Amino acid sequence: MSKKLWEGSKQLKENSHLHAYKQWLFTNKGLEFKNYQELWQWSVTEIEDFWESIWHYFKVTSHQPYTKVLSSLEMPNCKWFEGATINYAEHLFKKAKDNKTAIIFGNESGINQEISWLELKTKVASLATYFKSIGVIKGDRVVAFLPNIPEATIAFLAVNSIGAIWSSTSPDFGSESVVDRFAQIEPKVLITVDGYQYNGKPYDKSNIVNAIVDALPTLKKVLVLPYLNANALDNFPKHYENINHVFNTVSGELTFEPVAFNHPIWVLYSSGTTGLPKAIVHSHGGILLEHLKYMAFHNDVHEGERFFWFSTTGWMMWNFVQAAFLMGASIVLYDGSPTFPNFNKLWQFSEDVKIDHFGTSAPYLVACMKKGLLPKSAFDLTSIRSISSTGAPLPPEAFDYVYSNIKEDVWLCSMAGGTDVCTAFVGGLPEYAVHSGEIQCRALGVSLYAYNDNGNPVEDELGEMVIDKPMPSMPIYFWNDRNNKRYKASYFEHYPDKWRHGDFIKINSKTNGLIIYGRSDATLNRHGIRIGTSEIYRAVNKIKSVEDSLIVNLELDEGKHYMPLFVKMRNNDKLTDDIKTQINSQLKKEYSPRHVPDKIIQVNDIPYTISGKKMEAPIKKILLGMPLEKSINFDSMRNPESVQFFIEFEKGI
Repeated sequence: MSKKLWEGSKQLKENSHLHAYKQWLFTNKGLEFKNYQELWQWSVTEIEDFWESIWHYFKVTSHQPYTKVLSSLEMPNCKWFEGATINYAEHLFKKAKDNKTAIIFGNESGINQEISWLELKTKVASLATYFKSIGVIKGDRVVAFLPNIPEATIAFLAVNSIGAIWSSTSPDFGSESVVDRFAQIEPKVLITVDGYQYNGKPYDKSNIVNAIVDALPTLKKVLVLPYLNANALDNFPKHYENINHVFNTVSGELTFEPVAFNHPIWVLYSSGTTGLPKAIVHSHGGILLEHLKYMAFHNDVHEGERFFWFSTTGWMMWNFVQAAFLMGASIVLYDGSPTFPNFNKLWQFSEDVKIDHFGTSAPYLVACMKKGLLPKSAFDLTSIRSISSTGAPLPPEAFDYVYSNIKEDVWLCSMAGGTDVCTAFVGGLPEYAVHSGEIQCRALGVSLYAYNDNGNPVEDELGEMVIDKPMPSMPIYFWNDRNNKRYKASYFEHYPDKWRHGDFIKINSKTNGLIIYGRSDATLNRHGIRIGTSEIYRAVNKIKSVEDSLIVNLELDEGKHYMPLFVKMRNNDKLTDDIKTQINSQLKKEYSPRHVPDKIIQVNDIPYTISGKKMEAPIKKILLGMPLEKSINFDSMRNPESVQFFIEFEKGI
């Protein structure tokens, strides 16, 4: 049994959105559930009744009624709430109060800025009016090359309000990576900055912007926000428009274009580490219902609270953050490095702006742990009532670290989902205790199980994460994917008609919590025993002299295996035989001799995607001798120079 670290107070549970929803179900539907597990079981058994209850509980504004909740259970061809016409942005403004704060923004320069709902509404209306004046209509694509700044949120809301389709990338992407994404959807308008600051250094992106524009022949207009330099427009062609002029000179009423429930809301992209990124399209209605459900019942965000997630516009968590508006909360944005001028920056920021819900990545919390930071001693974090983590499995030691060194009385919400659905399949629950190393629950409406090698659901043993019934926020399609060929190949080939997500998980039958062991395509199959990469990383994290690591298992000829472990040492220290012995001993002690690598190799850096994912599968392909162009896309990487070591290393295998 894993260690219990926290349990919500009676007051927290009774004031939660989930508690109110259960009371509503009893009053309006005559449904009563003894515990969350019963409620979850109903939500995945009677999925039409559940999602219809979400529609009515949150009083969804529909300009036309729906004719049916769900056309069929067939994935990916089912349709949700056909006939209904809605607008996502309209719902984001439903709880707006002109004199209250909508956005809190900070950056490396020390700016802390608050934007009222009235200012937000005015700027969104101006930009939407401008879009209409240049001929942007429902279904057109508007793309953004912007940092995590208020103007990105304003632009998204304006695009969404008129029924156009949004797509964004972060300005730390290279031009080829941006074009690989945007060219697929043939945008009409590009919104961009001239550059940005990161780690205290300026990055002028003027030449990159011009290269992107040259590669997108469908563009009719380019809007520039001077962000790095006030005179940025001097470096661009005369027909580029200064977006500040639009905000200052264009006016209009904010209106919302009703669109079909299944009308595209945005295009998100897979990482594209080994090929052209998948252009994933979600619907207005599917995202609305999912975000209402998750923000309320699993994040428990309330009106007037401040919701933060450290993200960029190239990660789906940026899209997810906007959904806090649905609850009447303020969103908190930060642009810059989380570790500049020091590792405590985000904890200082939390104190300064009084964040209620602090969202980050598992690697960030692990990095704080390995640095030995003590935020609870250095900062006033009394406002924080939840800390959420995603992006990678959060090891038990990091759970313990949060409660020991960040805040004792805090709800730690480890969650996992993906760009594929722009939400979490599994995550937080105010009714359950937090146990070390475990995600609290399967989310409502997510019919998720661990499947063994025979395709049967199992508990208390490792299995593939499988979702066997549709969710409204599953993609409506991939852009330009004839007959859903790529879509079906991505999720439905392994288990016909069931979504295989590609994570390796275990469901705890006693707590109903879950543990994720890493990507199943990176699973280490050692002599017939499957090992999750997260187990290796958890053990190696305990070796203080090791900063980071990456492991792969190579299946060689004649049934042979080779499992090298690559380590990045702290402060560029030397990997000694003593440290190797410590690593191997730790792996044997915590797991088994099968977890011990065949070789431990020092590297200067561990390869990561721009969104912060370790690149296990691409490195494995390189080490297996696959052609480089089919193994990895350097433009999708945060540190492409790190791959050269592995290219050279492969020659000696």
